[in-house]
Amino acid sequence: MILIIKCIDSINMALIPNERLDAELKLVGEYGLRCKRELWRVQHALSHIHNAARMLLTLDEKNPRQIFEGGALLRRMNRYGLLDESQNKLDYVLALTVENFLERRLQTLVFKTGMAKSIHHARVLIRQRHIRVGRQVVNVPSFMVRVDSQKHIDFSLTSPLGGGRPGKSEAKEHEVSCWWRWRRRR
Repeated sequence: MILIIKCIDSINMALIPNERLDAELKLVGEYGLRCKRELWRVQHALSHIHNAARMLLTLDEKNPRQIFEGGALLRRMNRYGLLDESQNKLDYVLALTVENFLERRLQTLVFKTGMAKSIHHARVLIRQRHIRVGRQVVNVPSFMVRVDSQKHIDFSLTSPLGGGRPGKSEAKEHEVSCWWRWRRRR
């Protein structure tokens, strides 16, 4: 019996594209993502949109499928604020980047509106249910905010940060003061 021992002394660094790793790490830090999987999820969604736009561009402009599906795709991109109203061509859809998607996340918008001190603080506020969009409390930092919902981002009604119910220390002080008032009456 011949025993074959494979020795792995060094890893071929040419197999790992350093530029990609550095770019991903920069985006993860800049937008406060938890891990690279969140970034890959956005890249996957963007690739699906790019593939759909590429497929529609191969069709004739008079083709009913290109008119119907292309219009729906452009309306969806306008609704989420990824494209302007003036950009009504599928060529603009192909020009979308990952940064365009990351700018429309709830976490980024909470930080940009000044409700949080940092992008990481924004993530904590969202996960702890301090943020609402309209009347709905949202606890998902990757929630894609529509253009018409952007002005309705606010602190939740039950959050002590938004003037809702008091926090733990204030509630305890109120409880103690009530107890002393009751004690004095007797």
